[in-house]
Amino acid sequence: MAVVASTKDCTSLSDAELVEMADLSADRAVCFDIGFVSKQREEWVLITQAREGSKLRGFSFCTLERIGGTPSLLVGLATTDRTTKAETALKAMMADQYRRALLAFPDEDVLLGTRLLSPDGFKAFAKLADVVPRPDHRASGEERAWARRLAKRFGAESRLDDRTFVTKGTGSLVGGLDFESPRSAAPAELASLFASMDVARGDRLIAFGWAMAEDLAAGRLGR
Repeated sequence: MAVVASTKDCTSLSDAELVEMADLSADRAVCFDIGFVSKQREEWVLITQAREGSKLRGFSFCTLERIGGTPSLLVGLATTDRTTKAETALKAMMADQYRRALLAFPDEDVLLGTRLLSPDGFKAFAKLADVVPRPDHRASGEERAWARRLAKRFGAESRLDDRTFVTKGTGSLVGGLDFESPRSAAPAELASLFASMDVARGDRLIAFGWAMAEDLAAGRLGR
């Protein structure tokens, strides 16, 4: 059975759906419990769910907005299950969010910004341009400025190291894109970007990349 993603307003989420989403990470080191997931309904505008039939395979809270005039797709909290369907679910969710981005910002490049828990999360940036941070790349002043803008949007501006793009946690639960591929390990050079992080403490890596207008229009992203 195919995995199908759909996006709707967070205000239409039912309590039963929130429980489903919380159950998806119940047995993990970083557990997004029902209380935390419920708060995301208030903080974000859209929710994308990937389902295989009635089975929830992944979810992503996001919003489409302009940051300093720049069209942006921000992913606040997202995860998939840990089965062989995980990567399919991630691709389906991103494709549906890019579809929404195209409708909101036709003929414009769109910045995708989120916080990552692990190197596998970079799979969400497949086919995007100028992904930052990346191995062997020295971030420019403008790229560091974007990291600060995103950290501010995520409520962690004062805790950002704009050289490593890591926001330090405080011990409280923090959102982000939590994805692990069951099929292949991330390259070692990507893993090095996370070497200083304590994910359980709430450390996160700010990451962003550009969805180009022509790729959005052609439906090439997230597939």
